[in-house]
Amino acid sequence: METASLDLNLLRTFLAVYRSGSFTGAARLLGLSQPTVTTQMRALERQTGRELFERLPRGVTPTPVADELAARIATPLDELAAVAGPTPPAGARAEPVHLAGPAELLCTRALPALAPLIADGVRLRVATGLTDPLLDELRSGRHDLVIATTRPRGRTVHAVPLTDEEFVLVAAPAWAERLTGRGPAPEAEDGGADGRARAAAASFDPAVLHEVPLITYAEDLPIARRYWRHVFGRRLSRTAAVTVPDLRGVLAAVAAGAGFSVLPRYLCQDLLASGALVALLEPEDPPINTGFLVQRPGASDNPDVARVRAVLLRAARRW
Repeated sequence: METASLDLNLLRTFLAVYRSGSFTGAARLLGLSQPTVTTQMRALERQTGRELFERLPRGVTPTPVADELAARIATPLDELAAVAGPTPPAGARAEPVHLAGPAELLCTRALPALAPLIADGVRLRVATGLTDPLLDELRSGRHDLVIATTRPRGRTVHAVPLTDEEFVLVAAPAWAERLTGRGPAPEAEDGGADGRARAAAASFDPAVLHEVPLITYAEDLPIARRYWRHVFGRRLSRTAAVTVPDLRGVLAAVAAGAGFSVLPRYLCQDLLASGALVALLEPEDPPINTGFLVQRPGASDNPDVARVRAVLLRAARRW
């Protein structure tokens, strides 16, 4: 496809539509009205003589012609935007960085890591939620960075591995004693809570959990189901006693003796170390989930986005 004679503004709008997946999202990214974006795309389709997007009930999907065009122009346009982007006046503050992800990871790890930047004047606007909706919002321009619990599909966003989280089956010591038929073990050779956890796990049979309340994140038991499939090789057929859409709430309930759960180790490692929580099982191959740091499509004219991204990637090496 010949692109030399195509209007540069139309190409910028096309790339925003391609990356956001909708005319509405592109309009938000570019600061234009949706009718203006629609008009520009019709003009570009007339210039190219080809259909670029298939209109869907929600958004658009690119045609093969659009895929080819995006592959040719994305890098040059991003480089041009980086060079010609607006320079804030001296003394002006950068716009806030919009960061989103799981509430637990943001609150316990990301925000503490970003504290020095905040003290240095970086402003944050933090949103929490599930990965898929947050990624849709990222593509439409609502967020600059998203911590995702799954690798994003497609080529319209830039994602890099951030951190691995290990899942652990946990309960309060009183439940561990009842489930294993023994009290807390004396200080083991390897010492402290780790020794007690191994002692409790030595005779553990998952069948004994049948009558124990399950505390979980959601009705479909996403983390627990994965643990059962990975560790026990079977399907988990349970109804949750309590659902809390925040793993910190799940942790609090389990630590108070409400029942058992499967939690990321980073979230409960302090309680495990103190003995306030017990790992019922320590499999040699525990389930691991990789989180990704995802950046909004296109070059950002906010230098603080790059600063926040760099700090998170550096801090994640210690997580």
